[in-house]
Amino acid sequence: MSELAAEQHHLNVLHARLDALRKEAAAALARGHAPDVWRAELARLQAVEDGLCFGRLDFTGGRSVHIGRISLFEGDEPLLVDWRAPAARPFYTATAAEPGDVVRRRRITTRGRTVVALDDELLDPDAPRDGLVGEAALLAAVTAERTGRMRDIVSTLQTEQDRIIRDDARGVLVVQGGPGTGKTAVALHRVAYLLYTHEYLRARGVLVIGPSEVFLGYIGQVLPGLGENRVVTATVPGLRPVAVTEVDSAAETERKGSADMASLLAKRVRAVVRVPDEPVDVEFEQQLLRLDASAVRRAVRTAGETGMPHNQARLVFQREVVSALAEELVDQLESVVFSETGEALDGGSADGRLSEAELRALAAAGVVLGAEDDGPRELLDDVDREALRTALLGDAGVGEVLDELWPPLTPADVVPGPWSAADVPLLDEAAALVGESVPVFGHVVVDEAQELSEMAWRMLVRRCPSRSMTVVGDLAQTGSAAGATSWERVPGPRRLAQLTVNYRTPAEIMTVAAELLARHHPALRPPRSVRGSGELPWRLQAADVPGALAALIDEHTDGQLAIITLDVGELADALSLPVPPDLTGKVVLLTPDEAKGLEFDVVVIADPAAVLAAGPNDLYVALTRATRTLGVVHPGPVPPELSSLTVR
Repeated sequence: MSELAAEQHHLNVLHARLDALRKEAAAALARGHAPDVWRAELARLQAVEDGLCFGRLDFTGGRSVHIGRISLFEGDEPLLVDWRAPAARPFYTATAAEPGDVVRRRRITTRGRTVVALDDELLDPDAPRDGLVGEAALLAAVTAERTGRMRDIVSTLQTEQDRIIRDDARGVLVVQGGPGTGKTAVALHRVAYLLYTHEYLRARGVLVIGPSEVFLGYIGQVLPGLGENRVVTATVPGLRPVAVTEVDSAAETERKGSADMASLLAKRVRAVVRVPDEPVDVEFEQQLLRLDASAVRRAVRTAGETGMPHNQARLVFQREVVSALAEELVDQLESVVFSETGEALDGGSADGRLSEAELRALAAAGVVLGAEDDGPRELLDDVDREALRTALLGDAGVGEVLDELWPPLTPADVVPGPWSAADVPLLDEAAALVGESVPVFGHVVVDEAQELSEMAWRMLVRRCPSRSMTVVGDLAQTGSAAGATSWERVPGPRRLAQLTVNYRTPAEIMTVAAELLARHHPALRPPRSVRGSGELPWRLQAADVPGALAALIDEHTDGQLAIITLDVGELADALSLPVPPDLTGKVVLLTPDEAKGLEFDVVVIADPAAVLAAGPNDLYVALTRATRTLGVVHPGPVPPELSSLTVR
């Protein structure tokens, strides 16, 4: 039997076992027992269909294991080992220099349920070479045509990527990686690995933060394909959905993103609490009570000392003020000694009886004067006093005074609209100050983390108090005015890992990007490209940019083409392209910000001078999205940074 036929036979066995597990899950779901559990299990089994098995390890002594997206067993016999299991790690870490007991590593390429290619790597130089097949799987993966959806890299993980994926879950891991280093894929594979190895995360959950809804759609199939569908994905604004209708200037974005806003908002919340200089008149059941300013100050101090958020501390304040009012009312009532007929014996109303207001106050407190009330005594016991405090607290007039002194707040009271995206972390800060709760996760992944402001980081820490995070980004691609220039703003303690190899961007394109980086960020080094495309980046000067782009679209036949520009509105109309972009289309129109984290076969940058004027980092992002070909269409002189491009 040929090597291909043998692997096809084993793949058939695996899919038969997978089909049987699906049938069992569907039957359990139909019986209605634990439907959420079985629905999730059925979804997991369906998501791993494509590329179920992608590798094999042959060890000394003749033992072999197949590596795949999940583990499958026939009785006690392992048919397939999950890529996250310790037994599978040599698939990613074994080398010819340090093979361990691995003799051969085989990468298996499938299409549907059919084995289409094998790629063998012999790690033991003394082993027989009979039966070796294939070509480099990694090269095939990075040169494959783009589809508008991110692929997982589980079958082609490299050693430096695998080391980060399997890093300990504790604390904050920051991964600095330039274009094409696979940092997003590494972060997502790390999520799948942590969920597999740390059971508590399955209950606490994982949150993945991306830079845009476009990006979240792009990565949406990766985790299900790795056997995980229990992850929440969101953008920072999406964590607190509000109507974002404003666009801030760079200066305003920077101001709102500063950590100084936290103390400013806290001061704004404290300022709504009013401490009067004079006594406050409070009417209760037509009885006029006087609330002393010192009592208000004591109540404010007591509430503040609890450390509670504003609205919860407000309840403590109300309790203290109502207690003071109740004691004043009790003192007034206790100063009157009366007979069973209600006649005052030691002073009181002018006619020798309790006033109507005093009787109503007693009735409101549930105190009834009876025949036994025939001499001097303490009028109200503890139960009566508590009833009086309850009556005071439920009185509308008393409530109005309490609200004037310590009003309830919502986040919108603290940060009035209309709002921009930069206001969302401020609203979240205000929500924490007034006492709104948020969902908390066991681990948080942040992609394009260089874009986050200091206030956005505060927002994420609230959702992960344990500070178990995977943070990935590239400081050379920071586009936001409130973004990072170093990783020091990431909450600590943190540890830094580097991805240094560019698997996506051809060397010809990376040379151009490196020139831009050298001019504007001389301290940063671009990642090293592992391949060339054989196609030189080009530039075309055209007075009619839309017309030139339309002609390029007509000529384009191979792969996915992305046009990156600042002004998508004008070009969308001229080229009949959708906004926001459809990432599954053959031609995609998007801004540099929307392009972050994405990749395309061919990229054309429209008016690069305008992109550069917005920021060199935006141009760097645009230059590094292509896996094959890069072009530039410019209406005026080309920026000096791009002067080395071949003229078309």
